[in-house]
Amino acid sequence: MISALFKSIGRPYLDVILRSGDLRVRIVERPALWMRDGQLADLQDQLRSVAGRVLPHGDLTYGVFAHDGSRLRDTVVTIVTKSDGTPVAFNALAIMTIDAEPKPVQVLHLGLVMVDPDAQGQNLSWVLYGLTCFLIFLRRQFRPIWISNVTQVPAVVGMVDQMFSDVWPAPKAGPRKLSHLMIARAIMRDHRAVFGVGDNAEFLDKSFVITDAYTGGSDELKKTWNNAPKHREGAYNSYCQATLDYQRGDDVLQVGLMDMGAMRRYLARAVPRSALLSLLVAGTVVGLRRIVLPIVYWADTDQDWRDLRRITRGAP
Repeated sequence: MISALFKSIGRPYLDVILRSGDLRVRIVERPALWMRDGQLADLQDQLRSVAGRVLPHGDLTYGVFAHDGSRLRDTVVTIVTKSDGTPVAFNALAIMTIDAEPKPVQVLHLGLVMVDPDAQGQNLSWVLYGLTCFLIFLRRQFRPIWISNVTQVPAVVGMVDQMFSDVWPAPKAGPRKLSHLMIARAIMRDHRAVFGVGDNAEFLDKSFVITDAYTGGSDELKKTWNNAPKHREGAYNSYCQATLDYQRGDDVLQVGLMDMGAMRRYLARAVPRSALLSLLVAGTVVGLRRIVLPIVYWADTDQDWRDLRRITRGAP
């Protein structure tokens, strides 16, 4: 763990490793921008290995499974492996930039989550849904960040509603805000390919339902009502059953926030006590990078560092 800490401090993107029991969790941000070809191919092979266990007779062609690998430029991948290196679960969280006024808004789409059937029941939801958002929120110095989620699974609808803040829609949600609507419309206009929804799918403003959603490469993920995992609280099950047409293949688009309230709920409810130390180390990695990297940038006068430019003689 300590070696991972020092290796990660000087990297421009997240590459954090922590352990949860007998499992190893690695989070890599925008891997296509910095990984070598061989490393990137190994990562994609791990993702396909898990997908092959979940969908043994199907194939996905969107997002991180696109043949050109272009989506890995704007994706944060969380991969969970056993001690022998066998991948058992992953989350591909997409980073979307929404064209909004007065300036663009970044949205984290919770993305595609897959868990090997043999690894289900090991309480991986805190890793696959909340961990990456938590670390990015920490790196942003606790500035709130919008999140989105597209699903037809009642268990996921409830988990997102209970983990994040200001989530809409949800069974007990308050009135929809203009910000929810603006973000949802922009996502459906410019980012359908992120979650495999075809151009012909209709988006209903009033309910945030996407009708006939499984037409853009995500066809194999379509579930019947009986096959969709249910939430322990019946309100979410009743909401999905009443709102979504499972025969047609509807999804609901949820929009919410990762903020201080969501962080407190995540730490108090989702994270196992046994994993708190590992999470503290991962947070330290991210926090130190916010301190160390600016110092490194300013100390090196021979290079351009994006918005931070090198000192030029004669320049004011």
